[in-house]
Amino acid sequence: MTHQIQNFDVKGGPQYGRQNLPKIREALDAAGLDGFIIPHEDEYNNEYLPDYAERLSWATGFTGSAGAAIVMKDRAAVFVDGRYTAQVKVQVDGKLFDYADLDPGVAGWIREHARKGERIGYDPRLHSPDAMARIQDAADRAGAELVSLDTNLIDRAWDDQPEPPRTPVSVHPVEFAGEDHESKRTRIGDSIKDDGADAAVLTDPTSIAWLLNVRGNDVERSPLPLASVILEADGRVSLFIEPSKLDDEVRSHLGNAVSIRDESEFADGLAELASKTVRVDPGSSSVWVFDTLKAAGAKVQRKADPVALPKACKNAAEVEGSRQAHVRDGAAIVRFLHWLDTEAQSGDVDEITAAQKLEEIRKANPELKDLSFETISGAGPNGAHPHYRVNTDTNLKLEKDSLYLVDSGGQYRDGTTDITRTVPIGQPTAEMRRHFTLVLKGHIALSRVRFPQGITGSQLDALAREPLWAAGLDYDHGTGHGVGSYLGVHEGPQRISKALNAIALKPGMILSNEPGFYLLGSYGIRIENLQVVTEPEEIPGGDRKMLGFETLTMAPIHKGLIDTTLLSPTEMAWLDAYHATVRQRIAPLVDGELAEWLEEACRPLTGATP
Repeated sequence: MTHQIQNFDVKGGPQYGRQNLPKIREALDAAGLDGFIIPHEDEYNNEYLPDYAERLSWATGFTGSAGAAIVMKDRAAVFVDGRYTAQVKVQVDGKLFDYADLDPGVAGWIREHARKGERIGYDPRLHSPDAMARIQDAADRAGAELVSLDTNLIDRAWDDQPEPPRTPVSVHPVEFAGEDHESKRTRIGDSIKDDGADAAVLTDPTSIAWLLNVRGNDVERSPLPLASVILEADGRVSLFIEPSKLDDEVRSHLGNAVSIRDESEFADGLAELASKTVRVDPGSSSVWVFDTLKAAGAKVQRKADPVALPKACKNAAEVEGSRQAHVRDGAAIVRFLHWLDTEAQSGDVDEITAAQKLEEIRKANPELKDLSFETISGAGPNGAHPHYRVNTDTNLKLEKDSLYLVDSGGQYRDGTTDITRTVPIGQPTAEMRRHFTLVLKGHIALSRVRFPQGITGSQLDALAREPLWAAGLDYDHGTGHGVGSYLGVHEGPQRISKALNAIALKPGMILSNEPGFYLLGSYGIRIENLQVVTEPEEIPGGDRKMLGFETLTMAPIHKGLIDTTLLSPTEMAWLDAYHATVRQRIAPLVDGELAEWLEEACRPLTGATP
């Protein structure tokens, strides 16, 4: 897999809407439509979109990760969430587009603004059934007509649209996967049969990559091949993919039980499921899949992707691979933290330089395949935006007596990493140290917790927030997301957040632990480690076994930001024990001045024992 260098140039901008809105309206006239809906989605529900699928950016100039637009003959609107209210006004021409909230979004706009008799087109491959049902209800109320299109209207208007990616697929060795794909196919096939279905349709590339033990390079920052799969209850698979992506090694690896078909034949494959009971996930598959199956006469079973939960529960090989990847990645982070504590203290380093330095350090290890996401490099007030992405227009210096937040990760064949550290540049204020320590207390609480089987992440979320809540503070993002094994850095179905989640935490699940605090206009604080759910164990004097967490991330937490008067002896003992583990595992990979710095960074706060 080829590592893609992070690009900090400003993409998008008002000129896109000015140039392309007339082209879209010409396409509307040619199609006999009054409007078209443009979601920020591709046919595979990817987190990161291939260039050909960046239709929203081409149409409006908006480059955020979540958004949508609707273009009518005489008006248009763009929809974003709270993260992008400032960005959208810079990138999208307010004279051409109205700005609106992503919730209620397109459905809300149609309900309020669509006119009776207007015909509004949509691409059924880019909408989930539930989202489309809401839009249909809104159109019905407004007296408008929704028109399903065979060809995306933007694709008709976009004359220099990039081609879909056709990068080679590679085998993911069983030494990293921990289970061969025949065993996986049989196991998942049995679960499909047990649920009364004959087959399942898989359109999530992460599920397909995991199921078949393959990886690709079609999606930025995620080692995924774009493809679709029909998995029969007997374990046989029809793989719909561009055939040129598969060499002889991959074809031999897949074997005779995996039938390789051109991706253009996917509709035919769905039609062949006529009269069968077919399991489809409404959260990851499009309304087009559902409509095609129903038209063929299949009985559709709306149920979660059968691969999602088994994929989330890492086996012993995957967990050990993650440990090794985190040690390797931790050595790179230690080098970067040392650089932040020395050269970057000058006040002359900026956010882009820092992100490039971290990428350069990571790339020095030949086992790095890619970053796992675009680095969040936030100095001072920019760090107060949890999803900040630095570019040449927003780039700030790491000024004296400020905080710097860096959230980053790497993709390795044996694991995916994601880590956030907040460090002082110059001398932190007492307020900074207090807020950092409150975040640390929540992080430690979620690291130490023991819990019985059946507990969900939603039930643990308050542990990470309680120290902040006690001070009248909070943060507006989730506390933890699942992480794949050389797959996506954001993985379900488990998560830790205020939002209700019915998925119980199970051994082998890897999640982030990342409480934070953000003072708008001043600074942001976040401490993030990845941790894996451990097997249930007895506790002396207890009456049932308890699960817990093992911390995977190996990098010091900056002691210069800790107000030790706010930590309990137990909390200090946890931090000392964690730093002792970091020192033990990373020390063999560093020497000289760096080894001395690591020793000091991991020196115990107290003589307490965990």
